Amino acid sequence: MKAPETLFSAVCNMRTAAITLLLLWPLADVESRTAAPADDEATPRQQPVVGDDSGYSPAREARLLLPWQGDLDGMRDRGLIRVATAFSRTNFFLDGGRPRGATYELLMAFRRHLRQMDKSYRGIDVLLLPMPRDDIVEAVRSGRADIAAANLSITPGRSAVLDFSAPIATGISELVVTGPAAPVIRSLEDLSGTDVHVRASSSYYESLQTLAADFSAQQIEPPRIHPVNENLETEDILELVSRGVFEVTVADSSLTGLWTDILPELTVHEDLALSKNSRIAWAFRKNSPQLTQVANEFIGANRKGSLLGNILTKRYFKANPWVRNPLNEDDTARLEALAGTFKAYADRYGIDWLLSAAQAYQESGLDQSRVSSAGAVGVMQLLPTTAADPNVGIADIEVVENNIHAGIKYKHFLRNRYFDDPGLDTVDRWLFTLAAYNAGPARINQYRRRAETMGLDPDRWFRHVEQVSNRETRQYVSNIFKYYISYQEYQRRISLLKEMESARESPVS
Repeated sequence: MKAPETLFSAVCNMRTAAITLLLLWPLADVESRTAAPADDEATPRQQPVVGDDSGYSPAREARLLLPWQGDLDGMRDRGLIRVATAFSRTNFFLDGGRPRGATYELLMAFRRHLRQMDKSYRGIDVLLLPMPRDDIVEAVRSGRADIAAANLSITPGRSAVLDFSAPIATGISELVVTGPAAPVIRSLEDLSGTDVHVRASSSYYESLQTLAADFSAQQIEPPRIHPVNENLETEDILELVSRGVFEVTVADSSLTGLWTDILPELTVHEDLALSKNSRIAWAFRKNSPQLTQVANEFIGANRKGSLLGNILTKRYFKANPWVRNPLNEDDTARLEALAGTFKAYADRYGIDWLLSAAQAYQESGLDQSRVSSAGAVGVMQLLPTTAADPNVGIADIEVVENNIHAGIKYKHFLRNRYFDDPGLDTVDRWLFTLAAYNAGPARINQYRRRAETMGLDPDRWFRHVEQVSNRETRQYVSNIFKYYISYQEYQRRISLLKEMESARESPVS
Protein backbone atom coordinates (compact mmCIF):
# COMPACT_ATOMS: atom_id res chain seq x y z
CA MET A 1 0.00 0.00 0.00
CA LYS A 2 1.36 3.39 -0.96
CA ALA A 3 1.76 5.92 1.79
CA PRO A 4 -1.32 8.13 2.07
CA GLU A 5 0.53 11.25 0.94
CA THR A 6 1.50 9.60 -2.34
CA LEU A 7 -1.93 8.34 -3.38
CA PHE A 8 -2.92 11.65 -4.95
CA SER A 9 0.30 11.69 -6.94
CA ALA A 10 -0.51 8.18 -8.13
CA VAL A 11 -3.97 9.32 -9.22
CA CYS A 12 -2.60 12.38 -10.99
CA ASN A 13 0.06 10.38 -12.80
CA MET A 14 -2.37 7.68 -13.88
CA ARG A 15 -2.25 6.94 -17.60
CA THR A 16 -4.29 4.48 -19.56
CA ALA A 17 -1.98 1.59 -20.46
CA ALA A 18 -4.02 0.66 -23.52
CA ILE A 19 -6.72 2.42 -25.52
CA THR A 20 -10.13 2.13 -23.87
CA LEU A 21 -12.60 0.40 -26.11
CA LEU A 22 -16.30 1.11 -26.34
CA LEU A 23 -18.20 -0.53 -29.15
CA LEU A 24 -21.20 1.58 -30.01
CA TRP A 25 -24.58 0.07 -30.66
CA PRO A 26 -25.39 0.21 -34.40
CA LEU A 27 -28.97 1.30 -33.86
CA ALA A 28 -31.17 4.16 -34.94
CA ASP A 29 -31.29 7.67 -33.48
CA VAL A 30 -30.63 7.98 -29.76
CA GLU A 31 -34.00 9.59 -29.10
CA SER A 32 -35.82 6.60 -30.67
CA ARG A 33 -34.22 4.01 -28.40
CA THR A 34 -36.03 2.39 -25.55
CA ALA A 35 -34.75 3.11 -22.08
CA ALA A 36 -32.13 0.80 -20.64
CA PRO A 37 -33.46 -1.70 -18.10
CA ALA A 38 -32.91 -1.11 -14.43
CA ASP A 39 -29.62 -2.46 -13.15
CA ASP A 40 -31.29 -5.28 -11.29
CA GLU A 41 -32.92 -6.37 -14.55
CA ALA A 42 -29.99 -5.73 -16.87
CA THR A 43 -27.94 -8.60 -18.23
CA PRO A 44 -24.40 -8.02 -19.49
CA ARG A 45 -23.93 -8.27 -23.24
CA GLN A 46 -22.05 -11.43 -24.05
CA GLN A 47 -20.20 -9.76 -26.94
CA PRO A 48 -19.81 -6.19 -28.14
CA VAL A 49 -21.86 -5.41 -31.20
CA VAL A 50 -19.84 -4.64 -34.31
CA GLY A 51 -21.83 -3.96 -37.47
CA ASP A 52 -25.31 -5.21 -38.10
CA ASP A 53 -24.36 -8.86 -38.64
CA SER A 54 -23.11 -9.67 -35.13
CA GLY A 55 -19.85 -10.80 -36.72
CA TYR A 56 -17.74 -9.96 -33.69
CA SER A 57 -14.74 -11.99 -32.69
CA PRO A 58 -11.84 -11.02 -30.39
CA ALA A 59 -9.32 -11.85 -33.12
CA ARG A 60 -11.12 -9.66 -35.67
CA GLU A 61 -11.39 -6.79 -33.22
CA ALA A 62 -7.73 -7.03 -32.21
CA ARG A 63 -6.78 -6.89 -35.89
CA LEU A 64 -8.94 -3.81 -36.49
CA LEU A 65 -7.25 -2.00 -33.62
CA LEU A 66 -3.74 -2.50 -34.94
CA PRO A 67 -2.13 0.57 -36.52
CA TRP A 68 -3.51 1.04 -40.03
CA GLN A 69 -3.07 3.82 -42.57
CA GLY A 70 -5.74 4.37 -45.20
CA ASP A 71 -8.51 6.55 -46.54
CA LEU A 72 -12.29 6.24 -46.53
CA ASP A 73 -12.42 3.49 -49.16
CA GLY A 74 -10.21 1.32 -46.94
CA MET A 75 -12.44 2.04 -43.95
CA ARG A 76 -15.43 0.95 -46.03
CA ASP A 77 -13.69 -2.31 -46.86
CA ARG A 78 -12.78 -2.83 -43.20
CA GLY A 79 -16.35 -1.95 -42.19
CA LEU A 80 -15.22 0.43 -39.46
CA ILE A 81 -14.21 4.02 -38.73
CA ARG A 82 -12.24 4.39 -35.47
CA VAL A 83 -12.71 7.69 -33.67
CA ALA A 84 -10.40 8.99 -30.92
CA THR A 85 -12.36 11.05 -28.41
CA ALA A 86 -12.46 12.06 -24.75
CA PHE A 87 -14.87 10.85 -22.08
CA SER A 88 -17.02 13.88 -21.23
CA ARG A 89 -20.43 14.49 -19.68
CA THR A 90 -21.41 16.70 -22.58
CA ASN A 91 -19.68 15.20 -25.61
CA PHE A 92 -19.45 11.46 -24.91
CA PHE A 93 -20.63 9.42 -21.93
CA LEU A 94 -22.74 6.40 -21.06
CA ASP A 95 -26.11 6.49 -19.40
CA GLY A 96 -27.27 3.12 -18.11
CA GLY A 97 -24.70 1.48 -20.36
CA ARG A 98 -25.89 3.29 -23.50
CA PRO A 99 -23.79 5.91 -25.30
CA ARG A 100 -24.85 9.53 -25.20
CA GLY A 101 -23.33 12.94 -25.90
CA ALA A 102 -23.14 15.63 -28.57
CA THR A 103 -20.03 14.15 -30.22
CA TYR A 104 -21.53 10.67 -30.18
CA GLU A 105 -24.78 11.79 -31.80
CA LEU A 106 -22.96 13.83 -34.43
CA LEU A 107 -20.85 10.79 -35.34
CA MET A 108 -23.92 8.59 -35.54
CA ALA A 109 -25.47 11.16 -37.88
CA PHE A 110 -22.27 10.99 -39.94
CA ARG A 111 -22.61 7.22 -40.14
CA ARG A 112 -26.19 7.61 -41.37
CA HIS A 113 -24.95 10.12 -43.94
CA LEU A 114 -22.42 7.60 -45.25
CA ARG A 115 -24.98 4.80 -45.45
CA GLN A 116 -27.47 6.98 -47.30
CA MET A 117 -24.79 8.42 -49.59
CA ASP A 118 -23.72 5.12 -51.14
CA LYS A 119 -25.08 1.59 -50.68
CA SER A 120 -21.49 0.28 -50.47
CA TYR A 121 -21.25 2.00 -47.05
CA ARG A 122 -24.36 0.37 -45.59
CA GLY A 123 -22.29 -2.02 -43.49
CA ILE A 124 -19.95 0.59 -42.02
CA ASP A 125 -19.83 1.23 -38.28
CA VAL A 126 -18.21 3.73 -35.98
CA LEU A 127 -16.00 2.72 -33.05
CA LEU A 128 -15.35 5.40 -30.44
CA LEU A 129 -12.05 5.09 -28.58
CA PRO A 130 -12.11 7.22 -25.41
CA MET A 131 -8.55 8.02 -24.36
CA PRO A 132 -6.51 10.64 -22.49
CA ARG A 133 -6.44 13.90 -24.41
CA ASP A 134 -2.68 13.87 -24.61
CA ASP A 135 -2.90 10.67 -26.70
CA ILE A 136 -5.59 11.68 -29.20
CA VAL A 137 -3.49 13.42 -31.84
CA GLU A 138 -0.81 10.74 -31.86
CA ALA A 139 -3.42 7.96 -32.05
CA VAL A 140 -4.72 9.35 -35.34
CA ARG A 141 -1.28 10.17 -36.72
CA SER A 142 0.04 6.68 -35.99
CA GLY A 143 -2.99 4.90 -37.41
CA ARG A 144 -4.54 3.67 -34.17
CA ALA A 145 -7.60 5.81 -34.96
CA ASP A 146 -9.00 7.39 -38.12
CA ILE A 147 -10.72 10.54 -36.83
CA ALA A 148 -10.09 12.76 -33.82
CA ALA A 149 -13.41 14.19 -32.59
CA ALA A 150 -12.78 15.81 -29.22
CA ASN A 151 -13.58 19.53 -29.50
CA LEU A 152 -10.06 20.13 -30.86
CA SER A 153 -8.96 23.60 -31.90
CA ILE A 154 -7.01 23.88 -35.12
CA THR A 155 -3.50 24.90 -34.09
CA PRO A 156 -0.22 25.14 -36.04
CA GLY A 157 1.28 22.30 -34.02
CA ARG A 158 -1.63 19.97 -34.67
CA SER A 159 -1.89 21.01 -38.33
CA ALA A 160 1.74 20.00 -38.80
CA VAL A 161 0.85 16.35 -38.18
CA LEU A 162 -2.87 16.11 -39.04
CA ASP A 163 -5.35 17.48 -41.56
CA PHE A 164 -8.55 19.12 -40.32
CA SER A 165 -12.11 19.09 -41.57
CA ALA A 166 -14.19 22.13 -42.28
CA PRO A 167 -14.79 23.81 -38.91
CA ILE A 168 -17.65 22.61 -36.75
CA ALA A 169 -17.46 25.95 -34.92
CA THR A 170 -15.61 29.18 -35.78
CA GLY A 171 -14.71 32.48 -34.15
CA ILE A 172 -13.64 30.79 -30.93
CA SER A 173 -11.57 32.73 -28.38
CA GLU A 174 -9.55 31.35 -25.48
CA LEU A 175 -10.91 33.41 -22.61
CA VAL A 176 -9.73 34.00 -19.07
CA VAL A 177 -12.31 32.65 -16.60
CA THR A 178 -12.31 33.43 -12.88
CA GLY A 179 -14.31 32.33 -9.89
CA PRO A 180 -15.15 33.71 -6.45
CA ALA A 181 -11.69 32.86 -5.07
CA ALA A 182 -9.82 34.82 -7.75
CA PRO A 183 -8.14 38.21 -7.33
CA VAL A 184 -9.43 41.15 -9.36
CA ILE A 185 -8.47 40.62 -13.01
CA ARG A 186 -8.91 43.61 -15.33
CA SER A 187 -6.15 42.94 -17.85
CA LEU A 188 -3.86 40.14 -18.91
CA GLU A 189 -1.10 41.81 -16.88
CA ASP A 190 -3.20 41.13 -13.76
CA LEU A 191 -2.50 37.42 -14.32
CA SER A 192 1.04 38.12 -13.13
CA GLY A 193 1.77 35.83 -10.18
CA THR A 194 -1.73 34.32 -10.34
CA ASP A 195 -2.46 30.57 -10.10
CA VAL A 196 -4.02 29.34 -13.36
CA HIS A 197 -5.21 25.72 -13.68
CA VAL A 198 -5.48 23.99 -17.08
CA ARG A 199 -4.70 20.60 -18.60
CA ALA A 200 -1.18 20.33 -19.99
CA SER A 201 -2.60 18.65 -23.10
CA SER A 202 -4.83 21.63 -23.93
CA SER A 203 -4.18 24.48 -26.33
CA TYR A 204 -4.75 26.77 -23.33
CA TYR A 205 -1.55 25.49 -21.76
CA GLU A 206 0.41 26.41 -24.88
CA SER A 207 -1.17 29.87 -24.94
CA LEU A 208 -0.36 30.42 -21.28
CA GLN A 209 3.25 29.41 -21.85
CA THR A 210 3.46 31.95 -24.67
CA LEU A 211 2.00 34.60 -22.36
CA ALA A 212 4.43 33.65 -19.59
CA ALA A 213 7.37 33.99 -22.00
CA ASP A 214 6.13 37.43 -23.05
CA PHE A 215 5.84 38.48 -19.41
CA SER A 216 9.34 37.25 -18.62
CA ALA A 217 10.73 39.17 -21.59
CA GLN A 218 9.15 42.31 -20.13
CA GLN A 219 10.47 41.44 -16.66
CA ILE A 220 6.92 40.84 -15.40
CA GLU A 221 6.30 37.91 -13.08
CA PRO A 222 4.51 35.26 -15.19
CA PRO A 223 1.34 33.46 -14.10
CA ARG A 224 1.85 30.24 -12.15
CA ILE A 225 0.55 27.57 -14.53
CA HIS A 226 -0.70 24.44 -12.74
CA PRO A 227 -1.33 21.34 -14.91
CA VAL A 228 -4.40 19.56 -13.61
CA ASN A 229 -5.20 15.88 -13.75
CA GLU A 230 -5.81 14.72 -17.33
CA ASN A 231 -8.98 12.95 -16.17
CA LEU A 232 -10.59 16.37 -15.76
CA GLU A 233 -12.31 17.87 -18.79
CA THR A 234 -12.54 21.64 -19.26
CA GLU A 235 -16.12 21.50 -18.02
CA ASP A 236 -14.89 19.90 -14.78
CA ILE A 237 -12.27 22.61 -14.31
CA LEU A 238 -14.91 25.30 -14.89
CA GLU A 239 -17.02 23.71 -12.16
CA LEU A 240 -14.10 23.77 -9.76
CA VAL A 241 -13.35 27.41 -10.58
CA SER A 242 -17.00 28.34 -10.13
CA ARG A 243 -16.95 26.84 -6.63
CA GLY A 244 -13.73 28.55 -5.57
CA VAL A 245 -11.54 25.46 -5.63
CA PHE A 246 -9.34 26.94 -8.37
CA GLU A 247 -8.96 30.67 -8.93
CA VAL A 248 -8.44 31.08 -12.66
CA THR A 249 -8.58 28.96 -15.80
CA VAL A 250 -8.85 29.42 -19.55
CA ALA A 251 -11.60 28.01 -21.75
CA ASP A 252 -12.94 28.29 -25.28
CA SER A 253 -15.73 30.79 -25.76
CA SER A 254 -17.79 27.96 -27.25
CA LEU A 255 -17.79 26.36 -23.79
CA THR A 256 -18.02 29.46 -21.61
CA GLY A 257 -21.09 30.69 -23.44
CA LEU A 258 -22.84 27.45 -22.56
CA TRP A 259 -21.62 26.97 -19.01
CA THR A 260 -22.09 30.45 -17.54
CA ASP A 261 -25.86 29.90 -17.57
CA ILE A 262 -25.33 26.75 -15.52
CA LEU A 263 -22.51 28.05 -13.30
CA PRO A 264 -23.38 31.67 -12.50
CA GLU A 265 -20.44 32.00 -10.11
CA LEU A 266 -18.09 32.06 -13.11
CA THR A 267 -16.84 35.37 -14.49
CA VAL A 268 -15.90 35.12 -18.14
CA HIS A 269 -13.59 37.94 -19.20
CA GLU A 270 -14.74 38.45 -22.77
CA ASP A 271 -12.12 41.17 -23.31
CA LEU A 272 -9.21 39.02 -22.05
CA ALA A 273 -8.43 36.51 -24.78
CA LEU A 274 -5.21 34.54 -25.04
CA SER A 275 -6.11 33.76 -28.65
CA LYS A 276 -8.92 34.76 -31.01
CA ASN A 277 -10.71 33.39 -34.05
CA SER A 278 -9.87 29.76 -33.30
CA ARG A 279 -11.72 27.00 -35.15
CA ILE A 280 -12.90 23.62 -33.83
CA ALA A 281 -12.94 20.66 -36.19
CA TRP A 282 -12.43 16.95 -36.67
CA ALA A 283 -8.91 15.83 -37.54
CA PHE A 284 -7.62 13.11 -39.89
CA ARG A 285 -4.32 11.64 -40.98
CA LYS A 286 -2.46 13.54 -43.66
CA ASN A 287 -3.37 12.62 -47.23
CA SER A 288 -6.94 11.43 -46.58
CA PRO A 289 -8.78 13.29 -49.38
CA GLN A 290 -11.80 10.96 -49.53
CA LEU A 291 -12.54 11.16 -45.83
CA THR A 292 -11.91 14.90 -45.79
CA GLN A 293 -14.31 15.54 -48.68
CA VAL A 294 -17.19 13.50 -47.27
CA ALA A 295 -16.71 14.85 -43.74
CA ASN A 296 -16.67 18.42 -45.05
CA GLU A 297 -19.95 17.84 -46.91
CA PHE A 298 -21.55 16.47 -43.76
CA ILE A 299 -20.20 19.13 -41.42
CA GLY A 300 -21.25 21.89 -43.80
CA ALA A 301 -24.87 20.84 -43.27
CA ASN A 302 -24.65 20.01 -39.54
CA ARG A 303 -22.21 22.41 -37.91
CA LYS A 304 -23.01 24.64 -34.94
CA GLY A 305 -26.01 26.82 -35.76
CA SER A 306 -27.68 24.16 -37.91
CA LEU A 307 -30.84 22.39 -36.79
CA LEU A 308 -28.91 19.33 -35.54
CA GLY A 309 -26.24 21.51 -33.93
CA ASN A 310 -28.84 23.50 -32.02
CA ILE A 311 -30.66 20.37 -30.88
CA LEU A 312 -27.45 18.82 -29.53
CA THR A 313 -26.42 22.02 -27.77
CA LYS A 314 -29.76 22.22 -25.97
CA ARG A 315 -29.82 18.52 -25.14
CA TYR A 316 -26.37 18.14 -23.59
CA PHE A 317 -25.33 21.47 -22.12
CA LYS A 318 -28.25 22.27 -19.84
CA ALA A 319 -29.39 19.60 -17.38
CA ASN A 320 -26.47 17.88 -15.64
CA PRO A 321 -25.68 17.34 -11.94
CA TRP A 322 -23.03 19.84 -10.85
CA VAL A 323 -20.37 19.44 -8.21
CA ARG A 324 -20.73 21.36 -4.98
CA ASN A 325 -17.88 23.28 -3.39
CA PRO A 326 -16.28 21.40 -0.48
CA LEU A 327 -14.11 24.40 0.38
CA ASN A 328 -16.65 27.01 1.42
CA GLU A 329 -16.24 28.49 4.88
CA ASP A 330 -18.67 26.26 6.77
CA ASP A 331 -17.46 23.05 5.11
CA THR A 332 -13.82 23.97 5.69
CA ALA A 333 -14.54 24.49 9.38
CA ARG A 334 -16.19 21.06 9.57
CA LEU A 335 -13.25 19.48 7.77
CA GLU A 336 -10.77 21.02 10.20
CA ALA A 337 -12.88 19.94 13.16
CA LEU A 338 -12.98 16.34 11.97
CA ALA A 339 -9.46 16.13 10.50
CA GLY A 340 -7.92 14.56 13.60
CA THR A 341 -10.52 11.80 13.70
CA PHE A 342 -10.17 11.07 9.99
CA LYS A 343 -6.38 10.96 10.28
CA ALA A 344 -6.40 8.66 13.29
CA TYR A 345 -8.64 5.96 11.78
CA ALA A 346 -7.32 6.35 8.24
CA ASP A 347 -3.81 5.72 9.52
CA ARG A 348 -5.02 2.66 11.45
CA TYR A 349 -6.49 1.08 8.31
CA GLY A 350 -4.00 2.33 5.74
CA ILE A 351 -6.35 4.74 4.00
CA ASP A 352 -5.68 8.26 2.74
CA TRP A 353 -7.52 10.48 5.21
CA LEU A 354 -8.29 13.12 2.58
CA LEU A 355 -9.90 10.46 0.39
CA SER A 356 -12.12 9.43 3.29
CA ALA A 357 -12.94 13.06 4.04
CA ALA A 358 -13.83 13.62 0.37
CA GLN A 359 -16.14 10.61 0.50
CA ALA A 360 -17.75 11.90 3.68
CA TYR A 361 -18.40 15.23 2.00
CA GLN A 362 -20.13 13.43 -0.87
CA GLU A 363 -22.16 11.35 1.59
CA SER A 364 -23.27 14.00 4.06
CA GLY A 365 -21.51 17.32 3.55
CA LEU A 366 -19.57 16.32 6.73
CA ASP A 367 -22.80 16.70 8.69
CA GLN A 368 -23.20 14.16 11.52
CA SER A 369 -26.87 15.08 11.98
CA ARG A 370 -27.74 13.82 8.51
CA VAL A 371 -30.08 10.79 8.40
CA SER A 372 -31.22 9.46 5.03
CA SER A 373 -34.72 8.24 4.19
CA ALA A 374 -33.29 4.70 4.23
CA GLY A 375 -31.95 5.18 7.76
CA ALA A 376 -28.27 5.76 6.93
CA VAL A 377 -26.67 7.78 9.71
CA GLY A 378 -24.14 10.54 10.08
CA VAL A 379 -21.00 11.72 8.34
CA MET A 380 -20.34 8.41 6.58
CA GLN A 381 -24.05 7.62 5.96
CA LEU A 382 -23.88 4.10 7.32
CA LEU A 383 -26.83 1.90 8.11
CA PRO A 384 -26.78 0.74 11.75
CA THR A 385 -27.03 -2.86 10.48
CA THR A 386 -23.84 -2.39 8.44
CA ALA A 387 -22.00 -0.93 11.41
CA ALA A 388 -23.20 -3.81 13.61
CA ASP A 389 -22.07 -6.48 11.16
CA PRO A 390 -19.22 -8.61 12.63
CA ASN A 391 -16.92 -7.43 9.85
CA VAL A 392 -17.31 -3.87 11.17
CA GLY A 393 -18.61 -4.21 14.71
CA ILE A 394 -18.80 -0.53 15.71
CA ALA A 395 -21.65 0.51 18.00
CA ASP A 396 -23.20 3.93 18.66
CA ILE A 397 -22.59 5.38 15.19
CA GLU A 398 -24.72 8.35 16.21
CA VAL A 399 -21.46 9.54 17.82
CA VAL A 400 -19.32 11.17 15.13
CA GLU A 401 -16.05 9.45 16.06
CA ASN A 402 -17.69 6.03 15.97
CA ASN A 403 -19.39 6.92 12.71
CA ILE A 404 -16.11 7.83 11.01
CA HIS A 405 -14.41 4.78 12.49
CA ALA A 406 -17.17 2.49 11.22
CA GLY A 407 -17.17 4.02 7.73
CA ILE A 408 -13.42 3.71 7.33
CA LYS A 409 -13.36 0.19 8.74
CA TYR A 410 -16.16 -0.81 6.35
CA LYS A 411 -14.12 0.53 3.42
CA HIS A 412 -11.13 -1.44 4.71
CA PHE A 413 -13.28 -4.59 4.77
CA LEU A 414 -14.62 -4.00 1.22
CA ARG A 415 -11.14 -3.39 -0.14
CA ASN A 416 -9.60 -6.48 1.46
CA ARG A 417 -12.51 -8.85 0.88
CA TYR A 418 -13.55 -7.94 -2.67
CA PHE A 419 -10.75 -5.99 -4.32
CA ASP A 420 -7.57 -7.62 -3.03
CA ASP A 421 -6.64 -8.56 -6.56
CA PRO A 422 -3.02 -8.42 -7.76
CA GLY A 423 -4.32 -7.13 -11.09
CA LEU A 424 -5.57 -3.94 -9.42
CA ASP A 425 -3.18 -1.10 -8.71
CA THR A 426 -3.54 1.01 -5.58
CA VAL A 427 -5.59 3.73 -7.19
CA ASP A 428 -8.13 1.47 -8.88
CA ARG A 429 -8.46 -0.70 -5.78
CA TRP A 430 -9.69 2.38 -3.93
CA LEU A 431 -11.91 3.55 -6.76
CA PHE A 432 -13.63 0.17 -6.87
CA THR A 433 -13.95 0.24 -3.09
CA LEU A 434 -15.67 3.62 -3.22
CA ALA A 435 -18.00 2.38 -5.93
CA ALA A 436 -18.82 -0.70 -3.80
CA TYR A 437 -19.56 1.52 -0.79
CA ASN A 438 -22.22 3.15 -2.95
CA ALA A 439 -23.64 0.25 -4.97
CA GLY A 440 -22.47 -2.88 -3.17
CA PRO A 441 -19.55 -5.16 -4.07
CA ALA A 442 -21.66 -7.68 -5.98
CA ARG A 443 -22.94 -4.98 -8.30
CA ILE A 444 -19.44 -3.62 -8.95
CA ASN A 445 -18.08 -7.04 -9.76
CA GLN A 446 -21.03 -7.51 -12.12
CA TYR A 447 -19.99 -4.27 -13.84
CA ARG A 448 -16.42 -5.53 -14.08
CA ARG A 449 -17.59 -8.69 -15.83
CA ARG A 450 -19.80 -6.66 -18.14
CA ALA A 451 -16.88 -4.37 -18.98
CA GLU A 452 -14.73 -7.34 -19.89
CA THR A 453 -17.34 -8.67 -22.33
CA MET A 454 -17.32 -5.24 -24.02
CA GLY A 455 -13.58 -5.20 -24.51
CA LEU A 456 -12.93 -2.83 -21.60
CA ASP A 457 -10.37 -3.41 -18.86
CA PRO A 458 -12.16 -4.85 -15.79
CA ASP A 459 -9.23 -3.76 -13.59
CA ARG A 460 -9.55 -0.04 -14.38
CA TRP A 461 -12.29 2.32 -13.21
CA PHE A 462 -11.82 5.55 -15.14
CA ARG A 463 -12.75 5.18 -18.82
CA HIS A 464 -13.35 1.47 -18.35
CA VAL A 465 -15.72 -0.01 -15.73
CA GLU A 466 -17.21 3.42 -14.96
CA GLN A 467 -18.58 3.47 -18.50
CA VAL A 468 -20.89 0.52 -17.84
CA SER A 469 -21.82 1.44 -14.26
CA ASN A 470 -25.08 3.11 -13.33
CA ARG A 471 -25.23 6.89 -13.44
CA GLU A 472 -25.48 7.33 -9.67
CA THR A 473 -22.34 5.30 -8.93
CA ARG A 474 -20.41 6.89 -11.78
CA GLN A 475 -21.30 10.36 -10.48
CA TYR A 476 -20.58 9.29 -6.89
CA VAL A 477 -17.00 8.25 -7.65
CA SER A 478 -16.46 11.21 -9.97
CA ASN A 479 -17.57 13.69 -7.31
CA ILE A 480 -15.37 12.12 -4.65
CA PHE A 481 -12.43 12.34 -7.03
CA LYS A 482 -13.11 16.07 -7.50
CA TYR A 483 -13.54 16.66 -3.78
CA TYR A 484 -10.28 14.82 -3.21
CA ILE A 485 -8.55 17.17 -5.64
CA SER A 486 -10.23 20.06 -3.85
CA TYR A 487 -8.96 18.98 -0.46
CA GLN A 488 -5.48 18.52 -1.89
CA GLU A 489 -5.67 22.08 -3.20
CA TYR A 490 -6.80 23.25 0.23
CA GLN A 491 -3.86 21.49 1.88
CA ARG A 492 -1.50 23.01 -0.68
CA ARG A 493 -2.79 26.50 0.12
CA ILE A 494 -2.48 25.93 3.85
CA SER A 495 1.11 24.74 3.40
CA LEU A 496 1.89 27.77 1.25
CA LEU A 497 0.44 30.15 3.84
CA LYS A 498 2.49 28.49 6.57
CA GLU A 499 5.64 28.82 4.49
CA MET A 500 4.93 32.50 3.86
CA GLU A 501 4.22 33.09 7.53
CA SER A 502 7.42 31.29 8.52
CA ALA A 503 9.45 33.32 6.04
CA ARG A 504 7.99 36.55 7.42
CA GLU A 505 8.80 35.59 10.99
CA SER A 506 12.34 34.47 10.10
CA PRO A 507 13.72 37.08 7.68
CA VAL A 508 17.05 36.33 6.07
CA SER A 509 19.75 38.46 7.71
